[in-house]
Amino acid sequence: QVRLVQSGGGEVQAGGSLRLSCRTSGMNFKIARMAWYRQTPGKQRDWVATINSDGSTDYTDSVKGRFTISRDNAWATVYLQMNNLKLEDTANYYCQTTWRSLNFWGQGTQVTVSS
Repeated sequence: QVRLVQSGGGEVQAGGSLRLSCRTSGMNFKIARMAWYRQTPGKQRDWVATINSDGSTDYTDSVKGRFTISRDNAWATVYLQMNNLKLEDTANYYCQTTWRSLNFWGQGTQVTVSS
């Protein structure tokens, strides 16, 4: 059974930093593409970043240069380092993967950026 368990997040002032973690189990993490999404109330869940099995990454424009997605294959964990956080980064963040044609999501982690 594939499980994605998130940790991290919380509240931080604008300009601050947070790191999210997503530990996986029940899948071959080394070959999995992992992603982070975020969602605010009443809106759709938006893609934030992706890391492929070869370590290549991609980001939505609004977080480029501020967020870094990384992975640790030994711990089957994906991270999202968020720097220079802005008020508009406030959202519930989710890690995601597709395994054997099924989508799996973490439980979500609230990130709140205050002024």
